[in-house]
Amino acid sequence: MSPTQLPDHGAVLAEVREVRRAGIVRLRELRLPVLTGMSASPGEGSPGEPRFPAVERLLRTAVAAIGGGTLQEAAEFSLGLAQGTRDWPPADRRRRAAQVYGVSVERFRKNQELMVLGQVAEQLVRLASGAPAQPPATGAAAPASDVGTAPADGSAPASALTSASAISEPSARPRPLAPSHHRIPVRAGGHGGHVTLHVHAVDLLRDIDVVVSPSNTHLALPEPYKSSVAASLRRAGAVRDPAGRLVEDRVRDELRAWSDRFAAPGLSVAPGTVAPTGAGALAWQGIRRIFHAAVAVPRPGTNDYDVQPADVTRAVTRVFALLAEENGRSADAGLPPLRSLCLPLLGAGRGGLTPAVSFAAVWAAVEAELARGGDWDLHFLVRRPERALLVAELLASTDGAPTEEPGP
Repeated sequence: MSPTQLPDHGAVLAEVREVRRAGIVRLRELRLPVLTGMSASPGEGSPGEPRFPAVERLLRTAVAAIGGGTLQEAAEFSLGLAQGTRDWPPADRRRRAAQVYGVSVERFRKNQELMVLGQVAEQLVRLASGAPAQPPATGAAAPASDVGTAPADGSAPASALTSASAISEPSARPRPLAPSHHRIPVRAGGHGGHVTLHVHAVDLLRDIDVVVSPSNTHLALPEPYKSSVAASLRRAGAVRDPAGRLVEDRVRDELRAWSDRFAAPGLSVAPGTVAPTGAGALAWQGIRRIFHAAVAVPRPGTNDYDVQPADVTRAVTRVFALLAEENGRSADAGLPPLRSLCLPLLGAGRGGLTPAVSFAAVWAAVEAELARGGDWDLHFLVRRPERALLVAELLASTDGAPTEEPGP
């Protein structure tokens, strides 16, 4: 298709949204003149002739060109392109796509969904122009140092952290397993140091004195079967018998005791409050304390939360103050000080903050502490490789260097 015949992005987006509503299985029933024309091969009938397999192939190509990560995964679920979702009703596909971002269906519909479908439309227009449509990285494995770099054109970097193409493409050479720990140089206020970035579940942490857990302002922990950081810490901190039956829900019990002592009955605490508890059974993994940071404010009448970046910064600042307070008491009791601290991206789950905004809010407090000469062993934790890439780039940028040192 020549540049003068390029389809309008808005028209493409409108038809992509129509496919989302109907689903792939109902392509035959849809009138999609723009997508049909884009999928037509030269010399094959007229642009208005139905070409349902060709339209589906075009959509799959555009979604694959997104380059992996949550964006591509949500697009696949939204359109029914993910394996096993072809015949799912639109409400089920939207619900599953919302789970990819960890937000409510309503929040996803109003925010992330338009972004996801817009990116699909963008890739379709790129394909129509004949330009490379930001394909996923393929080929030989990249070194671990690529965690801190990304191509300038915005395409997916050829990094072991982010590329799944070596797994999905039979002809590709197998990649080594991506390292789950990275030591990244940082600088704040003229003080240099390193931060360790963990790319795994929170309950796999070992030998870290304090782990920060995001919480709502009612300090109500989620059920332990859920997948959030707070739920995982509650589950891992519980004491169980040899058969796996719950004996003592220690993290929940200690947090309730703190709330009963310091919070008014039935009322929430102020955003930015931090409640310290023991680590329960996680003590066997070298975790000494859990600091519960109340950053999520429940939205009345919904299952959603609001998180303000300023409250995240306030909470992390309070974390460092609590560390100093507890170390003073530890010194009086002859106990070793708390030195290492692990921070997740507070508010980047159901709180709705983007990872970049969450990191900026957390880093504002960390940077201020480092600039004052704070001597802490700092760790960041993410589960998703694409978020790890972002955090690694942001951390490396504080030092002015786009590289990092592979961890153990």
